[in-house]
Amino acid sequence: MKLASLKHGRDGKLVVVSNDLAWYADAGHIAPTLQGALDDWDRLEVDLRNLATDLDHGVIPRERFHEHDAAAPLPRAYQWADGSAYVNHVALVRQARGAEMPDSFWHDPLMYQGGSDGFLGPRDPIPLADESWGCDLEAEVVVVTGDVPLGASREEALDAVRLVGLTNDVSLRNLIPGELAKCFGFFQSKPASAFSPVFVTPDSLGDWWQGGKLHRKLMVDLNGEPFGRAEAGEDMTFDFGVLLSHAAKTRALGAGTIIGSGTVSNRDESGGPGKPIAEGGVGYSCLAELRTVETITGGKPVTPFLKAGDTVRIWAEDDRHHPIFGVIEQVVE
Repeated sequence: MKLASLKHGRDGKLVVVSNDLAWYADAGHIAPTLQGALDDWDRLEVDLRNLATDLDHGVIPRERFHEHDAAAPLPRAYQWADGSAYVNHVALVRQARGAEMPDSFWHDPLMYQGGSDGFLGPRDPIPLADESWGCDLEAEVVVVTGDVPLGASREEALDAVRLVGLTNDVSLRNLIPGELAKCFGFFQSKPASAFSPVFVTPDSLGDWWQGGKLHRKLMVDLNGEPFGRAEAGEDMTFDFGVLLSHAAKTRALGAGTIIGSGTVSNRDESGGPGKPIAEGGVGYSCLAELRTVETITGGKPVTPFLKAGDTVRIWAEDDRHHPIFGVIEQVVE
């Protein structure tokens, strides 16, 4: 089942989207918003699934689904926390600046709590007031939960995953060092994130969802050129069950909590830093990692951060090369 929110007020209008992303059916008679559906998921899931089946069979009124009309599936959420599950990414960044990599990073997930009072739609522009801030894309996988109890185990946490999707978790890299130096975490350096047009129930992903991981390539294009083709199911040190259990260690997580994987990153087959796609590698899911590799191999970064007019495109494909979650496509303004 695929769910989306059309732009409407603060919280969007809930719709069910066909598997081929061509059509939608209004789900307002079941729940007006996705958050409303998540709040009462045990009762409403069956009705939503029946609506999805009727839509795919073409037996109910339907409208064309246009991703430009979509808000983020959750235009605002009660909670958004982002992990750093691909520790290879963390290790490379720390190596580039000569910082020691604590052994605990391989056993204890990193996580920060981001702003969730307003997310960007999949085709909304990335607002950038000052290019000197170092605007970066970050292509990630996300999950949306039902209620997760305090102290939930990995297995209990995975049972609470309701939906899976993608995000562009925008970062302002040149603001990060100053904020971290205050030892109080990110704030100004983490503006609004954008999400894929649809979120998908784990069962609809079949074998692509196993062990709390999405086993598909995360596709990233920058200005029309292939930039990243990392396998989201590989080199993920902490699966989503571990991330959710970590988040729920000292507090329960409410329905509608969004948890991110952090930047998807694969190790190079040779054991060294990853290579660009043009050199036979799988590329990168953020500019910072490429700049890190450039620093390690050449002494300094060469690739600039995003500037006005740049276009970022993020998606994941099925076996027929069709987008599973729709496409995030944003222009920097």
